[in-house]
Amino acid sequence: MTTSYETMYILRPDLGEEQVEQAITKYQNLLRDQGAEDIQIQNRGKRRLAYEIKKHRDGIYIQLNYGAPATAIAPFERAMRLSEEVIRYLTVKQEIAEEKPPKEEKEKPTKVAATATV
Repeated sequence: MTTSYETMYILRPDLGEEQVEQAITKYQNLLRDQGAEDIQIQNRGKRRLAYEIKKHRDGIYIQLNYGAPATAIAPFERAMRLSEEVIRYLTVKQEIAEEKPPKEEKEKPTKVAATATV
């Protein structure tokens, strides 16, 4: 059974374009090997960090949205943790809102006004 996940990770700002593409491909292939499917990649570009991380003030943000079995997340995050190029990462399990059919309105009894005859 696959679950939808979103992973955002930040790469070191001193990486070149080619190195960034290699890192993205590396993690995409790692996910595919673990059984992930429907991988969507968004390169958010270089941005200023809210606070300094490992002596870096900027970072290259990458967002991945994918469906994967729960067992795929641990090896994926372990690879990021051991990597020198990733300075921060976060994986979030996405809740997919199921569309609920609209409730059928029950017929309400109509009130009839009583009229008095004189």
